[in-house]
Amino acid sequence: MMEPTTLEIEFLGTGTSTGVPMLRCHCPVCMSDDSRDKRLRTSAIVRYQGARILIDCGPDFRTQMLRASDDNLDAVLLTHIHFDHVAGLDDLRAYCFERPMPLYARADVVMNLHKRIPYCFAENPYPGVPQFDVHVIDDDTPFLVEGVRVEPIPVMHYKLPILGFRIGPLAYITDAKTIDDEVVDSLKGIPLLVINSLRVGEHMSHMCLDETLAIVERVKPGRTLLIHMSDRMGLHADSPRLLPQGVELAYDGLIVKV
Repeated sequence: MMEPTTLEIEFLGTGTSTGVPMLRCHCPVCMSDDSRDKRLRTSAIVRYQGARILIDCGPDFRTQMLRASDDNLDAVLLTHIHFDHVAGLDDLRAYCFERPMPLYARADVVMNLHKRIPYCFAENPYPGVPQFDVHVIDDDTPFLVEGVRVEPIPVMHYKLPILGFRIGPLAYITDAKTIDDEVVDSLKGIPLLVINSLRVGEHMSHMCLDETLAIVERVKPGRTLLIHMSDRMGLHADSPRLLPQGVELAYDGLIVKV
């Protein structure tokens, strides 16, 4: 059993929207036999102070939970509305038998969900559909999830405002392209930084490796794990030569305690 002050994060998926291997791609990464190069869409479970919090619920959610070390969940945080982060919400029906699943998201995300999965929010829902206890959050106001304090981390995914989350000793950021200076300053010295880095080489809407490492250099966290990676990040086995000390590629199934 974990100490109550220990945070655990289990990486359910660490890949970008296409996943790795990518369909119809036969590059060395997509053809790799190394399990660390097989990346489902990015999602994680954070276990802290007795709460089990899912961050994002993408199209691989069912597969991810079948192989997770513990399939219990108490609440869901959504970073943004893109398909690779919300497409698995229907599979949460198994978690809604006793009560609606608490779900935390920005107002624009909630509005979009009403359009995308309207049957979950109907006045008289069809029996068996997942039901949610929706909590609208904003960029500036910390909130409690099962008694755990969560601080929003506002970032920009190209032109789309989205959220990362700070939970105890963890800062979790995905899909960011730019992060305001004051937000970077607020994260300085965080024990564990989990942050997106799409590939080696620039991209319009996601930070590339050089951009991510520039943020890491300013934050100076105790440890950094990279997520939301494409095949163009390269082989996991080759990553140590690309990364400074204290920075690693996360991989599906990795469990880290802080």
